[in-house]
Amino acid sequence: MAKLDTVTVKDYMSTELVSFTPDMEMDAAIHLFITHGVSGGAVVEGGKVVGVLSEKDCLKVALVAGYEGATSGTVREYMTAKVVGLDPDSSILEAAGKFLDTPFKRFPVIKAAKLVGMLSRSDVLRAIQDNS
Repeated sequence: MAKLDTVTVKDYMSTELVSFTPDMEMDAAIHLFITHGVSGGAVVEGGKVVGVLSEKDCLKVALVAGYEGATSGTVREYMTAKVVGLDPDSSILEAAGKFLDTPFKRFPVIKAAKLVGMLSRSDVLRAIQDNS
């Protein structure tokens, strides 16, 4: 078994990704959440990660519809635009620290400005279990 400090993000990141575009309608994005069973994903434009969309962001659609009568909107209106990403060669311990320092449940994994994976809290827990 490897020591946990030698395990990298790329060893545990998910590469089967659901991503969104900023101009995608929220109805379509919510449909992708449901049909693919994901709780979040990167927002990609021109090959670059420009945001992250989470289930929590999607719940805002219900509030806006209830209070303002609007039914949807675009991903750009609801996504978190400040992207905090991980490098695939970062250690899993560094990733664990980022999870502790932020409210995020997943991070996009970015290499050369391109989305190459996603790492979730449960991925880090799997790494801990596999390497303890």
